[in-house]
Amino acid sequence: MNMKHFLVTAVLAFIAGPAMAQSLPLPTAIEEEVTVKTSLLTLNDGNLTGNYAVMHARMAKAFRDKFHADTLKQAFKEFAGKHIDAIAAKPIVPVSEARISSSDTLMLRGYFDTSPSRLIYELDYAISEGEWKLINIDVKVSGETAISEAGGIGLQMSTTAELSGATK
Repeated sequence: MNMKHFLVTAVLAFIAGPAMAQSLPLPTAIEEEVTVKTSLLTLNDGNLTGNYAVMHARMAKAFRDKFHADTLKQAFKEFAGKHIDAIAAKPIVPVSEARISSSDTLMLRGYFDTSPSRLIYELDYAISEGEWKLINIDVKVSGETAISEAGGIGLQMSTTAELSGATK
């Protein structure tokens, strides 16, 4: 399936409602790699500049409505100034097949075999504004303490806990 067909299907899912996400085709290997790298390179830009506005704008609407860009800055403060852009030249190594969860979330899991340590990711996407948009990001570097477990501080949309001071 080509990217255009994938995007048309995502638009139809948005129009038909969340139940259609279960019937959306999973991304091809190339689409999965593009989706993962786009998300992580946008995170990298925020880490280097300290400005997470672009990453925030690319998140699902429900996430944007609940959290401000400064919340992302807080969640990824351990990443500040660190480069993860080496992933652009590396292939993704999925640790499981891309799948759509029972809550209509596209789940992508894997790592980049970077040296001297491995960049591990868990990314979740929901249909928002006609396309898959990021709702949860968990990025770690093996051999170090977790760089960020954003879901662990309440950035997952599915979580009921509110961050104190996380206002729009």
